[in-house]
Amino acid sequence: MSVKGDIGVIGLAVMGQNLILNMNDHGFKVVAYNRTTSKVDEFLQGAAKGTNIIGAYSLEDLASKLEKPRKVMLMVRAGEVVDQFIDALLPHLEEGDIIIDGGNSNYPDTNRRVAALREKGIRFIGTGVSGGEEGARHGPSIMPGGNEEAWPFVKPVLQAISAKTDKGEACCDWVGKDGAGHFVKMVHNGIEYGDMQLICEAYQFLKEGVGLSDDELEATFNAWRNTELDSYLIDITADILGYKDEDGNRLVDKILDTAGQKGTGKWTGINALDFGIPLTLITESVFARCVSAFKDQRLAASQLFGKTIGKVEGDKNVWIEAVRKALLASKIISYAQGFMLIREASENFNWNINYGNTALLWREGCIIRSRFLGNIRDAYEANPDLIFLGSDSYFKGILENAMGEWRKVVAKSIEVGIPMPCMASAITFLDGYTSARLPANLLQAQRDYFGAHTYERTDKPRGEFFHTNWTGRGGNTASTTYDV
Repeated sequence: MSVKGDIGVIGLAVMGQNLILNMNDHGFKVVAYNRTTSKVDEFLQGAAKGTNIIGAYSLEDLASKLEKPRKVMLMVRAGEVVDQFIDALLPHLEEGDIIIDGGNSNYPDTNRRVAALREKGIRFIGTGVSGGEEGARHGPSIMPGGNEEAWPFVKPVLQAISAKTDKGEACCDWVGKDGAGHFVKMVHNGIEYGDMQLICEAYQFLKEGVGLSDDELEATFNAWRNTELDSYLIDITADILGYKDEDGNRLVDKILDTAGQKGTGKWTGINALDFGIPLTLITESVFARCVSAFKDQRLAASQLFGKTIGKVEGDKNVWIEAVRKALLASKIISYAQGFMLIREASENFNWNINYGNTALLWREGCIIRSRFLGNIRDAYEANPDLIFLGSDSYFKGILENAMGEWRKVVAKSIEVGIPMPCMASAITFLDGYTSARLPANLLQAQRDYFGAHTYERTDKPRGEFFHTNWTGRGGNTASTTYDV
């Protein structure tokens, strides 16, 4: 009698195949299935040849080849396809079996699926997986949430295949109930959007403003690998800037300047608006991609306005260091805003997310892995109630140290005509967040003037609301109080 599989994986695109191979490397017997069953044979005769991986040619076949409670991981496109596979799987599963969604699902879908499947006796996990093809093959960051009863059964597999820190800690741990795992993955992707745009702004400022050569740009980003900026995205940027096409010229200069997106950054911005969290940097990074997509319009507008970029005068090395500090400080704000959003969702949904552990999940394996995630973990371990990451002594010191150069870079970019939406939004957020008084008193007076929305007074206790008949023509009836 043949030994049955430890886990089944549905979906044999590159991420699914690499996760299966990763599981096999760690001693787990995997049953592989794809809706187009010819891909099963191709996989078994190709990348999986000589392994212990088992093929399945129907969902019934898949279920019959798995140990109970069955564990089935979906590596398919998010949305309706996930629901279709769940519905098709259910007739072949039994009470206590587990379904894991490893795609980029929107967390409300995970909330719904956890509740609906619990009623049917099926335990559902929605887990974010980050790291791309290489991460899936050799160790991704994994962010599981959902039905906590399922965690002990899948924990050995997911933690074994995940990335590890230099201390051997698994970059995989339980995030929280319902859609917590996919929410954290969504914010991870939003931070990824912000990090990438910040790097692009630094690149454009140094290239088009300061006038660094291709060799100087490559050397600069290589040097930044040995600073607090050390991260996967800095690493690959240095590699990209050094890569030459067949003609010997830099390939990056030949790539059309229009960026795509798959929606997770947009979801992060939408949720920030819904929760009232000023996720300014990440939202600007999404809009920057939208602007990049207007290539034909931009070409026409550049001619209409005669757009040119001015020269940034001064010592190149001084500007390189200023940009490094501005990039680092802006990156801290991006993470700070991301954790503010995670905290708000955790408290709203009672997820009880451990913020230090969340930073650990991202320390290795994922796209936003970077050196200072260890410092973020330390900050939240020292103070689990930390609301704003920049209040931690380590990060406060960096922000204060960078402030002069940060302002200098942003101001100069505006002066010479280089767009810098994310770095500018980062310092603007910090200026607003650290202001004891903002002009919102005037704004609230305007709202009360035209809509009788009331206001609070500085000389009265908080929670008392007032309305003024500003023109003498209106009445004394107020509309509604406002939400802060």
